[in-house]
Amino acid sequence: MSEMNRREALGTLGKLGLGAAALGLGGSALAVPAKNIDADVLNFALNLEYLEAAFYAAAVGRLSEVRAIGGNAPIALPANLPAGGMQFKDSNVQAYVNSIADDEIEHVKFLHGALGAAAVARPLLDLSSAFDAAGQAASGGAIKGFNPYTNELFFLHGAFIFEDVGVTAYNGAATLLTNPDYLQAAASILAAEAYHAGSIRTFLLQSKDIVAAAGLTVEQIVNAISALRAKVGGGKDKGLTENSKAVLLPDNAYGGAFARTTREVLNIVYLAPDAHKGGFFPAGLNGAIK
Repeated sequence: MSEMNRREALGTLGKLGLGAAALGLGGSALAVPAKNIDADVLNFALNLEYLEAAFYAAAVGRLSEVRAIGGNAPIALPANLPAGGMQFKDSNVQAYVNSIADDEIEHVKFLHGALGAAAVARPLLDLSSAFDAAGQAASGGAIKGFNPYTNELFFLHGAFIFEDVGVTAYNGAATLLTNPDYLQAAASILAAEAYHAGSIRTFLLQSKDIVAAAGLTVEQIVNAISALRAKVGGGKDKGLTENSKAVLLPDNAYGGAFARTTREVLNIVYLAPDAHKGGFFPAGLNGAIK
């Protein structure tokens, strides 16, 4: 696009109320980054994919596939999780979890392969005490010892913690990439994460009135998780319902998905604002963005 056409396009967006500020991009987000940090951005995504892949793979007895990529860093799991994975009562939930596990493992393989020698090692991951901490933080201490692998409903709550974060993280990273091939790959993975997130929300909405833990319904717990993410993640979140209406995605003013900065994403996965490690990454992420 020529500079004249670019100005004309931006001018049209401005007339429609869809300028950079309305898009949530900020004043300089449309500019090319000062330097090429594509590898750093992809490694940031790889860290998050290691986490998601481990979470789903552990549920379906495929954690060995994740452990085979990126080194030997430990993955902390609840002591009572069978090596073969969980027992799902709902065949539809099991089918979706298996499908999402396929995708997340492939995301790790793809990013690790695309980065080659530049790929960061898999960091220390916590899928045990971090969930307990997240459950207590979201419920004001009412829910203790939360373990997403206890049953499929708890697992869906655990998945909810991650899925929207993945969507907003990839969306926010889009303006940091310079290579169009990498940008398309990131957009492709973002679309997959969005399908996952919508599926998880749909299952949870179907169970929204069930009392799941500590006298709280699924709707109340999910909305509390969303509120906690919003508190540390730039306010960019929505729960399972809003004004008595279902929420399929945490959408912004023009119906698009929110875009989080890397710092906002880190605040969520570390379970604390401005932290450099903790939560699901006890020793922090690996790479330049951590």
